Amino acid sequence: MSVPTSFSRLGFDIPKLRFSMRTAIAACGALLVAWLFGLEHPQWSAMTVWAASQPTRGQLLEKSLFRVAGTISGTVAGVLLMVLSGGQPIILAGGLAVWIALCAGIGNLQRGFIAYGTMLAGYSASMVALLDTAHPDHVLALGADRLATILVGVLVALVIGLLFTLRTAEEALTGRLRRLTARVLHDLADGLGHAGDGSLAAEQHDILAEMAAIEEALEPHGAGSLRSRRSVRSIRTLLMAEISLLLLARRPRMEGDRRALIAALQEEAALLEAGAAWPEILVGFDRIARLSASDRSLHEPLSSMAAVLRDYASPKPREAGVEPSVLPVVLHRDWAGAWRALVRAGIMMLAVGLFWIVTGWSGGPFLLLGVSIMTSLFSTFDNPSRMMRMVVIGQIFGALGALACRFLVWPLASSELEVILLTMPFILVSGLFFSYSKTVLTAFDYAMVSLLLLHPVYPPTGTFMEMLAGAFAVVAAPVIAMAAYRFVFPLDTKSRFQMLGDMMIHEVQRMARATDLTSHRLVWRARLYHRLLRLSHLADRGGGDRAAAIDGGLAVLAVGSAILALGDLAKRSDVPNGVGRALRVALGRVARIADDPSRTAAALYATAAKVATFDARAAETVASGGRALAVNETFFRRTP
Repeated sequence: MSVPTSFSRLGFDIPKLRFSMRTAIAACGALLVAWLFGLEHPQWSAMTVWAASQPTRGQLLEKSLFRVAGTISGTVAGVLLMVLSGGQPIILAGGLAVWIALCAGIGNLQRGFIAYGTMLAGYSASMVALLDTAHPDHVLALGADRLATILVGVLVALVIGLLFTLRTAEEALTGRLRRLTARVLHDLADGLGHAGDGSLAAEQHDILAEMAAIEEALEPHGAGSLRSRRSVRSIRTLLMAEISLLLLARRPRMEGDRRALIAALQEEAALLEAGAAWPEILVGFDRIARLSASDRSLHEPLSSMAAVLRDYASPKPREAGVEPSVLPVVLHRDWAGAWRALVRAGIMMLAVGLFWIVTGWSGGPFLLLGVSIMTSLFSTFDNPSRMMRMVVIGQIFGALGALACRFLVWPLASSELEVILLTMPFILVSGLFFSYSKTVLTAFDYAMVSLLLLHPVYPPTGTFMEMLAGAFAVVAAPVIAMAAYRFVFPLDTKSRFQMLGDMMIHEVQRMARATDLTSHRLVWRARLYHRLLRLSHLADRGGGDRAAAIDGGLAVLAVGSAILALGDLAKRSDVPNGVGRALRVALGRVARIADDPSRTAAALYATAAKVATFDARAAETVASGGRALAVNETFFRRTP
């Protein structure tokens, strides 16, 4: 029996084992290199390797870039705070609270590795300002040491990663997109051939869930190159167009012979499923666009799909200033979550800082450092309080590993080089933890905490009780953060789901109150589409019932379309006075939709009946909004 087979039977993930052991060896190398350079805290280089290493080259390059940028920003902030505070704990704790809160709030508005870099800038300042509070005059040296060790770690991670890490597997994502687009075309063909009732079938729910899953994977896919970023933008635009087509499949059948279009849609779906070449697929989309020219609502999203797929399949970048005629990409920004993260982090940093000042506890700086990490970095997770449980376990094992290394192994050393070498087995164990099914969720915290608590010098310094106090402070931080996430602006998947639904409903209320309603229609629609995908993602993570969430989100979109139709009608000069008054009443009701959804639905129905006398298409759009609202009143009523 081979060694990989034996490890696999024991519960190890072999691909992960190869990656994690390679990373562990790189961390050992970074520790040794940093020590050879004479850096005071060489263990920080090993920590950086664990933090920077990624499974693909693009992710490795981008995360390393933002890790360096975040470290530089945080180091400068930490040095300035120490200089301005003069080492006074009360000023230092207050300044750190403001800095960490700002980084947490801004990071929650960002995506991908740039958000990571912003959070890192926050707690890097804590590492510089808190780890040597007894010697504020050494802060410049400590900041320079912090920056140098990070650079060593990043360079080692980059060298090892670029030598052994694979490029992003774009083919897998392309295959998913082909299959998804084929399903959307089949669904549209079926919808055009039958009268829709405004509801989504289970197949359509699954299509939206797959869209949400693809969208969630786009940030790491786009890391590391401009070409990947361009590809991600094209994919997001394609998803927006496909959501429009799903909505069209729900509407009642319109007049006209659509047999040729339906046949072309089915043929194009078959080509996508068969893996046909892009030129053949694009020719088919051009034909579909021509066949749908008589129906603007169909023609626009289908033309957008053709333009986006042509851009996605093109091996060359577009010329500057040349954009396909498609929906803009407008991403959801979690302003409510960002504000809560800012206030939560600030409150907890101030509370723990006050505890440190009042008690004078020697472990206070470690506790404050841990809280700065836990209340900022983890605030972007869907369910950070649940994640804290795994963090606590990992940090307990990390603290035990550090204590064992310091008091059982280091005493065997006779030189500082031997201290460095005797630390390496504890780093290599992390590689096993990362690949074992029962320890993978706790491995990162073991690796980071075990190194954070160790200071490899000869002879070793510090007593057992001093190190135990530091270990207790580090482990207490995620416990405090868990309480914060539960009781200070509670945050979990369900609360994120609730906040996102609230934001979608408030969005249509703002649309109804807008004075120039139609000038930003594409931006509003694109943002609502992206929020719908996020809503589906959170529902799949346990935030709520997926079918109810998707139907509720689509009802918001239907009401938004009704608002835009009402806005278009309000600008027309041929609207009778009575209809004009009805339009204003309906918009007023939508602006207070959360107060009484049933009355708003009735107002949309009544307005649609009056509009039908001179614009049947607009009347149907308004009536569709009323129907969707009436069926999904529960979704709208949950907003206070």
